[in-house]
This record gives sequence, structure tokens and C-alpha cells, in this order.
Amino acid sequence: MASSLTKGAAGNTGGKTFFGHPRGLATLFMTEMWERFSFYGMRALLVVYLISGGPDAGSGSQGGGLAMDLATATAIYSVYNAMVYLLALPGGWFGDRVWGPRKTVAIAAGIIMCGHLALAVPGQAMFFVGLALVATGSGLLKANISTMVGHLYNGPDDPRRDGGFTVFYMSINLGAFIAPFVIGTVGQTVNWHLGFSLAAVGMALGLVQFLLGSRNLDPRSSTVPVPLSAQERTAVVRKGLIWLAVAVVFYAVVVGTGHFTLNWAMIPLTLLGLLLPAGMLLRIKRDKDLTATEQGRMTGYIWFFVAAAVFWMIFDQGASTVQAFGDGKTSTSILGWNFPSTWFQSINPLFIILIAPLFAALWLALNRRGKEPSTTVKFSFALVVIGLSFFVFTIPMSMATGDTKVSPLWLVLIFLMHTIAELCLSPVGLSVTTKLAPAKYASQLMGVWFLAVTAGDCVTGMLAIGGADLSGTGVVALEAALAVVAGCAVFMYRKKITENMSEVK
Repeated sequence: MASSLTKGAAGNTGGKTFFGHPRGLATLFMTEMWERFSFYGMRALLVVYLISGGPDAGSGSQGGGLAMDLATATAIYSVYNAMVYLLALPGGWFGDRVWGPRKTVAIAAGIIMCGHLALAVPGQAMFFVGLALVATGSGLLKANISTMVGHLYNGPDDPRRDGGFTVFYMSINLGAFIAPFVIGTVGQTVNWHLGFSLAAVGMALGLVQFLLGSRNLDPRSSTVPVPLSAQERTAVVRKGLIWLAVAVVFYAVVVGTGHFTLNWAMIPLTLLGLLLPAGMLLRIKRDKDLTATEQGRMTGYIWFFVAAAVFWMIFDQGASTVQAFGDGKTSTSILGWNFPSTWFQSINPLFIILIAPLFAALWLALNRRGKEPSTTVKFSFALVVIGLSFFVFTIPMSMATGDTKVSPLWLVLIFLMHTIAELCLSPVGLSVTTKLAPAKYASQLMGVWFLAVTAGDCVTGMLAIGGADLSGTGVVALEAALAVVAGCAVFMYRKKITENMSEVK
């Protein structure tokens, strides 16, 4: 990187600061908060809107939804969520090779806003257009905004760097916590499409303040690190047009012959979400340029990736299977006061805000005593806890027969267990990825880590498409058992995994 880009950068300590951090962090904090506000607000409405008016909707729920059954709604939600993380890979590529991080984030915010506006228009066709736009914009934004946070600091040894990312991480949970109370309440109790409109307003606010506050960002965020050459650009455009033409012709034939169903779109996407991460891991593992130590570390890393995929398979059902149960089978009344079921989606981010500092302090205290659990033990614990949460879930499921509705405290307990498991796996997974990644694939493996979410959600999507009753106690118990067995396997083979990791702990 040219030295002229770092002189006078936002990472310097002079001038106004944001909680002791560079002023640009405030811009990125607010951008991420509003983007997460729109993302999680829409996500809180998504499954409830899809099943509204259908056979699996809660009694007395608002009409005007798409009247789908829960299996179809879960498949759509899972594929959508998987695509958000899958598209983070090309999103990072656009930031590195085409537009630069700052321009990519601005374009992404505009795409997200247009997506929510499309969702605000009644009709199934516009719904899927909106969903595709939101997924595309979120993928473009996700990788690049974190890159710009790193630009604010003077290299990896800047003592404020970890604290800056912690402050930034809180913006995600703040937006996720507030969104269901605003977007969820309006959408579920007034009008679905008005709720989606509020998500668009939230993203518009984030875009405006990003453009106004971009002067506080580091100059590196405006540069394209490795711009495409003219030949590369021509090749990319040509290949893109070829694949687009193939897709258009294929689906034109399918539609024209009257064979098109929703599965013609969802099955290829779920297969892509499973095959792409597997292919990338295999390519890295078989690279002959890697040393024996790096090969061993990749073997250990594959264990963590598979464990993470199992984890996200269950965790992300908090906004589909668990949310649908909260809408139809859970009481939403406390002491005579009623609340929208979408409020359940605020429980996890609230627990993150409350518990994350305690976990950080716990790991530090145990580390000082030489008793901090290894990464392998933390992963196994997370898998066991997320599995046990679904075993707990089977209890209220068996109690909610006929018109009987269970206490909302069951869902509070389930989301508490999800949060504890998340704090043992998600930040630890990011850390172990940076430690185990071969030097040649340092950035790419971080993108692969996010594909664990894609893989987990695609498994859920395939189960739903295949007809598995994800709202039945049998399938829920089977998923729970899979997670617990996976957690126990990771624990039993922890010494072998540690040996593969070489000196990395």
C-alpha cells in the first residue's frame, strides 16, 4: 500500500474521536446499525408474512401474507439467508477489484434500500425481486464495511484496533435489537408492506449519513487495491454474459413448457451453497504449495468448518422454525398485555449485548489462571448447547396441542441457550480462521468461514424442500441429536485436532 495513503489517515489520534476511536468509526457504526436494523427487521417479518393466511399461520393473525405452508416458508428463508453469506464472496471481490470498499458500500446500501421498497409492493413477483436485491446488497456490504473499520487504524498492532471492532460489533446487535420493536410491530399489527417500507427508510438513513460522514474515513477506503486490467475486465464481462445467457435460456424453456415451480430456483441455489464451500476447502487442502504444517492445519480447520455448519443449521432456525412456533403456538400475552410475536427476534441480540462482556471477562480471567478452554473445547461446548436447546424445544412443542399455547419463557430459554452457544463459537471461529489460514489464503479462508452459515442454511433448505417436517418433534430431536453427537465427536478427537493445528491453540 502506498505510504501516501496512510499519512494523515483517520487512524491518527488528533481531532475529534468516537469513544476514543477515530471519528470515522461513528460513520461506520451508524451505517452498520441502520443496515442491520433494516435486515433484521425484515427478517423478523419474513416467515410470519410468508405463512400469514396459510395453514400454519397463528390463530387471529393478520391477513395479507403469501399464505404459504411452513415448509415452503422455511425453505425460502433458509435459501435467502444462505445467499446473503454466499454473496459476501463476490462482494469482497468487487471491493478489491472493481469499485473499492467505500463505493461498494454506497452502491450496496442503495441496492438494499431498493430491495425493501420492492418488498413494500404487494405481489409475489415483487416479493422475490425484493428478496434478491436485499441479499445482493447485503453480500456486497458485509465484507467491505469491516475492511473500512480496519483502515481506520495504524496497522494490526494499533492498540485500539480490537476495541474498535468491539464497538462496531455492538452496532450490529443494537440494530438487531431495535428492529423487531419498530419494523416487526408495524408490519405485523398494521400492514406488512408498511413494515417493509420502514426497513427501506432505515437503510436510506444509513446511506445518507454514510455519504455525509465519508469524509472521516481513511483515504484507503476509496482506492481499488488490485484493479482489474482491461483484459481481465473484458474476460469477466464476457463470462458473466455467457452464464447469464445460459440461465435465461434454461429458465425460459422451463417456464415456456409449463414446468416451472419454486423448487427450480431453490434447489440449484441450495446445491451451490453446499458445493461451493466444499470445493473451495478441497482446492485449498490439495494445493501442493502448502507446507506439511499448513496442510495439517487445514485438516484441523475442516473439523471446525463442519462443526460450524451444524451449529448454524440449528441457530438460524431461530427466525424460521422457532419464530413460526412463537407466532402460532406461544402465548404473546404477559399479565394481560399483548405483544407481536416478531418481538421474539429481539431476545438474542439483547442477550448478546448483556452477556458478551461477561464472556470476554471470563476468558481473560481463565487465561490468567492458565485454565482457558481450548478452541476445540469451546466448539464442542457450543455444539452440545445448541443441540440441547432443540431438545428443550421439543418440550413446549409436545405441550402445544390443539388450542393450547405455551409460555413465552420457553422461547426466552431457547434463545438464551442459542446466545451462550454463539458466544463460544462465532467469535472463536473468526479467531481460529486467522490463526490456521495458510499465508497464501489468508483472506480467502475468512470468506470460506462465512460460508459455514451458507452450508448450514442450505442443509435446512434441502430438508424443507425434501418434505421433512421441521416443525415436528421428530425432526427437531434428530437435529438436536446430530449437534450433540458432533459436539461430543469434536471433544473426543480434540487431541488429534490439536495435533493437526500444530502450535496453534
